[in-house]
Amino acid sequence: MVEEPNYKIVWGIAALGHDASISVVKDSKIVFAAHSERYSRIKNDDRLNDQIINEALQYGYPEKIVWHEKPYLKKVRQALAGQWSEVFNKEVLPERYLKKFLPKLPPIEYALHHKSHAAAGAYTSPFNEATVVVLDAIGEFNTCSIWKYDFPNTLTKIETSNYPSSFGLLYSAFTQRCGLKPNEEEYILMGMAAYGEPKYAEQIKKDFIRSMTPLKLKQNVHAGIGNYLPEAKTEDLAASIQAVAEEFIVKYCEYAIDKTGIKDIVYMGGVALNCVANTKLLDVCESIWIMPNPGDSGNSLGAALLGQEFISLWPGPYLGTDIPGIYPVKDVIKELETNQICGVAHGRAEFGPRALGNRSLLADPRGEDIKDKVNAIKKRQKFRPFAPVILAEELENYFEINTNQSPYMQFTAKAKPDTIKNFPAIVHADGTARVQTVTAWDNPGLRRILEVWFEKTKCPMLLNTSLNIRGEPLVNTEQDALNFQHKYGVKVISRWVQKLHEIEVDPAGLVDKIKNKKSEEGGRNH
Repeated sequence: MVEEPNYKIVWGIAALGHDASISVVKDSKIVFAAHSERYSRIKNDDRLNDQIINEALQYGYPEKIVWHEKPYLKKVRQALAGQWSEVFNKEVLPERYLKKFLPKLPPIEYALHHKSHAAAGAYTSPFNEATVVVLDAIGEFNTCSIWKYDFPNTLTKIETSNYPSSFGLLYSAFTQRCGLKPNEEEYILMGMAAYGEPKYAEQIKKDFIRSMTPLKLKQNVHAGIGNYLPEAKTEDLAASIQAVAEEFIVKYCEYAIDKTGIKDIVYMGGVALNCVANTKLLDVCESIWIMPNPGDSGNSLGAALLGQEFISLWPGPYLGTDIPGIYPVKDVIKELETNQICGVAHGRAEFGPRALGNRSLLADPRGEDIKDKVNAIKKRQKFRPFAPVILAEELENYFEINTNQSPYMQFTAKAKPDTIKNFPAIVHADGTARVQTVTAWDNPGLRRILEVWFEKTKCPMLLNTSLNIRGEPLVNTEQDALNFQHKYGVKVISRWVQKLHEIEVDPAGLVDKIKNKKSEEGGRNH
């Protein structure tokens, strides 16, 4: 007989740090997980808002809330770091903060930051036992941690490295040194690395790293590294810190495997978003699981799962706001054939930083000028790579990679010579691509688009990037999709856009006009 969970509705909340989120586990099922920024339209918004609260409430009032970290322990670390304004700020205490949104607070529990990371990965993984590695900037004190996972819900801490020794902070410091925004644009630094030479990698290790396993830094880099190596080219600095990152991540995961004796790895934390380094791990472990939202916003899911005290099967990453109906395959294909580029906003929004087909900008990857056209729309730097979304069974015909599936864009693959020649828009400067494989289980709508596209063009892939422009969150709602279409001149196919694309209207007041039209039709399709 299967034991029922102690609490039927548990919320996990990650907020007041950066990239706030809420996850809901109900009756042992993950039913909702979303980013606050998608509702507020403020990139990396660290605050909650009424919109995300109200959507979470659609699944029932929480019987328990689990906060993703221990705030008082965090304040001790902030005191040691001299962040006194944060130490004395009582408004960031969860009980006081949540009263602004919930008139009757349920019991609140607090999880360790790194345990939330570990649970988000381990409890959604396919493993009965695993080595769990968490690498991020900083939680309360932990910066690196190793855990042993045993099915269904046992996490045993093996070892930690603590503040100020943090590889995440070191990589962020180099992000800032290269003129990018720390804690936000590390992925841009990763893309920039392909344009440089790692000529300073050994110097960086000599200047900053005392030991990789366990991690110990020579200095605190929390406040940055100033104008380190002022004579160095930016792209060479990017290549150098990326090379150090790849070496560190591989060595640390090998070290973790030695500690547990288990070669199946669950890998979490913000550092796990480095897909170039992730690829190196495919040669280290038997198999690897990275939950599609491994950074801090993913901690809300880990916290909720810790609070449920019951195993929850992974339902896939499509857990946010729903745009219902039939995936608009026909209209997307038509737009791609006509204009080469098409937005799609349909189904439930992805939980995580990457668009996986439900809030995506799709494009024909064969044109020489496609990359420039998409960059112009998204207002991105030219050196940043794009990802191909490809039929899973066609992966090996176009790319070389030590895995047969990559459904969440977590690894890079070496493009074969014909791929480089025929699909230049999706191949980066180093000859790789961050692939997303698609099966009918992963995303049936996107799968059908690729099947039809393949039948028509003999091309099994499309360029896939997020439906947003630089500095803005992903499109979330139908109204967001319409606003994007009107503002940036790109057709976005969704239920409402599909139905009303012939109607000449200003985006302002469009929702009311649609509601009035439905009322005139007798309330059909509400």
